[in-house]
Amino acid sequence: MSPRISVVLPAYRAEATLGAAIASILAQTEPDFELIIVDDGMGGLAARAADLDPRIRVVSFATNRGIVQALNAGLEAARGELIARMDADDLAHPERLAKQRAFLDARPELGLVGCLVAHAGDTGGQVETVGDASGLEKNAPDTRGYALYVDWLNGLVTPEAIALGAFVESPFAHPSVMFRRTLVEAHGGYRAGDFPEDYELWLRWLAAGVRMGKVPEVLLTWRDRPDRLSRTDPRCGIEALYRLKAPYLAAWLKARGHHDIVLWGAGKTSRQRAAALEAEGIRIVGFIDVDPRRTHSRDLPITYCETLGGPAGPFVVSYAGKRGGSAIVRACLAPRGWVEGVDYLIAA
Repeated sequence: MSPRISVVLPAYRAEATLGAAIASILAQTEPDFELIIVDDGMGGLAARAADLDPRIRVVSFATNRGIVQALNAGLEAARGELIARMDADDLAHPERLAKQRAFLDARPELGLVGCLVAHAGDTGGQVETVGDASGLEKNAPDTRGYALYVDWLNGLVTPEAIALGAFVESPFAHPSVMFRRTLVEAHGGYRAGDFPEDYELWLRWLAAGVRMGKVPEVLLTWRDRPDRLSRTDPRCGIEALYRLKAPYLAAWLKARGHHDIVLWGAGKTSRQRAAALEAEGIRIVGFIDVDPRRTHSRDLPITYCETLGGPAGPFVVSYAGKRGGSAIVRACLAPRGWVEGVDYLIAA
């Protein structure tokens, strides 16, 4: 009889942490699962772990094939109707699988569920909690940027908040999710490219109408190591994220009749990043900025917050990328009756 849940755990260069990650899965209060370890060129370490428990199955590659092939191999080997992700350097809390399984059972309209995560890393001292992911600097030498990012994604819990937040950054810690196997069958698994494979998957599934939520509890400790791919891989750089989300954001705008937009952010960087939107058929017809020295950009006038009225005219997309920029946008628009997701969208 097939297990209800398949936990897919790819492992590469994880000799120091794999044992603890495995132990955290074997200690789950949920009894009905299998753990699939994809040994991505680790030389048999995972195979030895399979001797520990009959619930462990191993898929082995003789040489490293990369995260996308490893993940898809794990999906192919999985027998459960629910797929849970796990990484070799993180720790699942004992009730993680049980609570996520119960969450999906109670909410059949959801296809994927995450959870809140605890950040394990040197935050470099006291950090400011902000309401957006802009300027989080996840590639910084210390882990303060990741701590801010964790604060932000832990604030996205409801399907509505997750769907809107996805145009800012990836709204889930990848190893924190559990999803229905039918999503892979209907919409495809992980894709390789010049982008982070998990973020692309969330955007593609959201565009297909998949609803996603989170158990509002910390059920995973997310370790932030200096060699984490999101720090070292150019696929996870900030410009790669803007290129990736542009076609999905453009499709979202068009589906709501917003072919013309006003861009919040008239600086050179914002304009360059928004060029990917224009390549998808979105037309920028004006700008909003906070720098009074700017009066025009590309021959289009610049409006300032103080002169804005109610939400009449084109939809506003914020590409203001400085830390705290989203808070400034909301503080300006909300008192004037603008509704996020209806009249404007944060996309940076």
